[in-house]
Amino acid sequence: MSSRHDMTGERTPTMADVAAAAGVSRALVSIVLRDVPGASDETRRRVRQVAHDLGYRPNAAAQVLRRARSGNLGVLFSPRYPFEVEIAEAMYPAAHELAYRVVLGAMAPGRNLDDAVEELLEYRCEALVIVGVDHPDRWFDELKGRVPVVRVGWPRSGAAVDVVHTHEGRGVDAAVAHLVDLGHRRIEFVDGGDLPGARQRRRGYLTGMRRRGLQDASHVTVGDYTDQGGANAALKLLADDELPTAVIAANDWSAIGLLTTFLRHGVRVPDDISVVGYDDSLLARRTYLDLTSVAQDTTKLANAAVTLAARRLDGSLDPPTETVIEPVLIVRSSTTAPRRVPIAPDRNTRP
Repeated sequence: MSSRHDMTGERTPTMADVAAAAGVSRALVSIVLRDVPGASDETRRRVRQVAHDLGYRPNAAAQVLRRARSGNLGVLFSPRYPFEVEIAEAMYPAAHELAYRVVLGAMAPGRNLDDAVEELLEYRCEALVIVGVDHPDRWFDELKGRVPVVRVGWPRSGAAVDVVHTHEGRGVDAAVAHLVDLGHRRIEFVDGGDLPGARQRRRGYLTGMRRRGLQDASHVTVGDYTDQGGANAALKLLADDELPTAVIAANDWSAIGLLTTFLRHGVRVPDDISVVGYDDSLLARRTYLDLTSVAQDTTKLANAAVTLAARRLDGSLDPPTETVIEPVLIVRSSTTAPRRVPIAPDRNTRP
């Protein structure tokens, strides 16, 4: 923790001292002392009283520096994926709480990633929150040399940046446990390829099946995070001699492609086959879909990302930090007990 000294060499109180004495975060002290929205009346009264009692005086040089700052937080995401859109939306209240403004940068087909980043930096973004982007570690390290970076949706890699993600494997394991408890044994997994979190979700499925003695019944079908990818996977399953009794998709969009394709071919969900998604996006919550899904808490993810960015900017973080949010399975009407006794698959387990 940094400290200040007066002309006599005596240590003077810092904002961190006020935060510790008031039992609040340093960022909240900053909000109160700058008299900006984001703190309750009671918190403002307590913080100001503590500051007065400690004899805290704002550092004039630091105030000049803050006035020169933009207060802008850049968020880069893809509007093609509903989950990333929800993360971007959740950034607004999270940033407002710490007196930052959100500047959105959308990735779209044909748009260069470096151009999108440069545009955010032209808006004087002090830090960047990058959601779901897959790029080499070296690129993130080079960008971190220019501005603090928080990566959302990927576990820690070789890049020395802060990361926030859901514990993907536990989420899929919970889905496997739910289906096994219902009586399912032939449970298919539709993969997400190399997209954010997909590798961990696939591993969670294989581990979950093995943990329950079902490794010989496990099978992974190629897919992605789109409804078309889910539809293609459904057609492959329909071409087999016998359908599995349940399918876990790598995300909700893929699950919806599965579900609608099954229905078009006369396969009832969940009577003939149960379907589970991942993300618990707005789509999953629609009453006409009512999809069982693994929920990623977008509010917690956004709060964690903004907090890491703010702490990196105020110098209170040293090594790169990884924040992991626990997922929760939300059970809806797309899953039920199997209506038929599954026949053991006559195919070998494929990787």
